[in-house]
Amino acid sequence: MKLIRLPASPALAGTIRWLSLALAALVISGCGVVNHMVYKTTGDVMQGFSRNHTVPYLMQQDDVAMGCAMSRATAPLLMSFGRVTTEPDQLAVMLYLSSGACAEARAREAELAGIAALNDTRPAEAQDAQIRQQRDYALAARRYYTAWNHLEAYYGDVDAGTCPDFDDELDEFIYLSGLLSGLQALNAQIQSAASEGVPTNIAAVAARATGCLSNEKWWGAPMALRATVWALMPGSMPRGEDAFERLAIADTQGEAAGVRLAHVFHAIAAMNQGDTEAVKDVIRAHAASLEQTPANPDWRFVDAMATDLIVAISDQLWMANTGHRTPRGQLGSFWDDPKETVETMSLDGLL
Repeated sequence: MKLIRLPASPALAGTIRWLSLALAALVISGCGVVNHMVYKTTGDVMQGFSRNHTVPYLMQQDDVAMGCAMSRATAPLLMSFGRVTTEPDQLAVMLYLSSGACAEARAREAELAGIAALNDTRPAEAQDAQIRQQRDYALAARRYYTAWNHLEAYYGDVDAGTCPDFDDELDEFIYLSGLLSGLQALNAQIQSAASEGVPTNIAAVAARATGCLSNEKWWGAPMALRATVWALMPGSMPRGEDAFERLAIADTQGEAAGVRLAHVFHAIAAMNQGDTEAVKDVIRAHAASLEQTPANPDWRFVDAMATDLIVAISDQLWMANTGHRTPRGQLGSFWDDPKETVETMSLDGLL
């Protein structure tokens, strides 16, 4: 039987082409929908796992450099899931606070290099180190302020005068971390000698918001942050309060809890007052506490971070006065400490 081929009409051919294109578009869009669902699911899983497991695990470690490297490496990956699911604002607070600390650590290294160059009368190297220091502080300010912005995106306006409804302990800790990022953002901006867009009232806002957190539960850190702002900002201290009395109380709470973050606030406040002896006393107290009280096992990372910052402050003092950092094993001691007298016994009568 011979098939008869009918001539194709232009209308029929156009219809076939249209149906083919529509089918292709449907297949492609279907793949896009499937991919979006897969990405969203993956993003939700990653966010949940990071919040419920990665952050608590990290807090139990004491390797601050490892935490710094992790935040810098994973921030772009984790934050990119905000394109397909809800923005990971809580994780962002932790990631940008930690990565800001990375930049600040480099700034401190540049500062030490600058002090050494000045001690050796190498002005060009000193100036170059200062430029590197300011650049790194500028980067730190931007990262800290990003953490603050994500804090407000998740918890709402920090300056609204109301406290968030916290779901759990980690929720509170992230809030405290975000408040710390605000104070650090302003401090880093000041150190950078240029504006990075950080509002000048951010420290006062963070200080007021610490009232939403239990001072006893959080190792004295909320009051220490508030008292530090009082010491740094003239006219901000309420009538009848004493910033350094509050800092001393917070020190005791932090030492007892094995999370000595309050020491850092106290040292910063004393440095701002130009009281070097008070700074030394805080460093001595920190070193003694490390020998007497082990770090809280659930918050080793915070305690280790506090120690790193105390060592950095000690290094600044040592470098300025001796040309080198704090010697190994001598945190809490200083170049001008009185030498211990050694009793000697005369052997003349025994010969």
